[in-house]
Amino acid sequence: MDSITQAMLGASIGGAMLGRWHGRKALVAGALLGTLPDMDVVINYGDAVANMTYHRGFSHSLFVLTALSLLLAWGWRRWRPNPDYSGVRLGLCLWLILVTHVLLDAFTSYGTQLFWPMTTPPVSISSIFIIDPLYTVPLLLAVVIGLIIGLKKGKGLALQYTALTLSTLYLASTLVGKQMAENNLQLALERDGIDAQAVFITPTPFNTVLWRVVAVAGDDYYEGLVSWFDDKPPVLERLPRHYTEAAPSLDGSEQHERLRWFTRDILRYDLIDNQWVVTDLRLGMTGYHPFRFALARVNPQDQSAQLIEHVETWPAEPRDMSQLTDLRKRALDSSYPLSLRDLTKDLGRSPLRLGESGPGS
Repeated sequence: MDSITQAMLGASIGGAMLGRWHGRKALVAGALLGTLPDMDVVINYGDAVANMTYHRGFSHSLFVLTALSLLLAWGWRRWRPNPDYSGVRLGLCLWLILVTHVLLDAFTSYGTQLFWPMTTPPVSISSIFIIDPLYTVPLLLAVVIGLIIGLKKGKGLALQYTALTLSTLYLASTLVGKQMAENNLQLALERDGIDAQAVFITPTPFNTVLWRVVAVAGDDYYEGLVSWFDDKPPVLERLPRHYTEAAPSLDGSEQHERLRWFTRDILRYDLIDNQWVVTDLRLGMTGYHPFRFALARVNPQDQSAQLIEHVETWPAEPRDMSQLTDLRKRALDSSYPLSLRDLTKDLGRSPLRLGESGPGS
């Protein structure tokens, strides 16, 4: 989730558990500690693929954070002992602040390596968008009001518990939404006779009413939109994936193998300017995916390929945010004309040609 949400979650937990003794300081300390796991973004792992796939690694491990919370609690008790509450309460508070950060991240589509150093694929429940006001606003209001009126009185503390309850119930409701979307996707796959090797389901930006569903089948993938207000399974649009064509050029690429592991093969391949560009289809929205990487160059004369050693993020034009209006209309009306194929038409184009012709032309 975004840093503001993580800070507010940490602040609210800190306030709820230690606010009666430390007042506003518990909110501030909780907010700072709540953002600590994301400090790994300052580490450069060598290239863009490594930076993406090693983020939310050791710093988001349940094992590492449990040990860290115990160490912090021990140090705090030695440096600033407080006889009014137990070391168990302190340790539990610190542990909850750190662990809820990574568990919340696991509910997004990015992928969180909860069990590092184990090499299991990252956990990606993908039931909430990376920014969701309905989750964040109750926590934000509780923390702001707590900073104003204080926590040593009943109202300030009660607000923290109320906000945590509301946000947790909302998070649980996203699992129901995902199950609804998954059921509709399975009905659509059976209807269309599609044998999917992998599926991915995620909410569209800033809401959990409209869901994006993806099914990978060989050299194609299928996308559709599912809303709570739909009365039938979604129309699945067939889109090219180009895996078989790209695979020989990417043979031996460590970055490619790591992307396949990290994304569970929810990838698309495009030959652009004689370079194979690999797209993580899970993140962003149809046609706008922030994590794209050129992994190999192809010689146009003899079609030989050379792996790119230092991989950088593929440039993209800024997205037209007016498309959010289309998503809102589609969420409320299943008959609203919104072509996902049209949204993907720029994925196979050069960024230079995009700039010349203009987005959406």
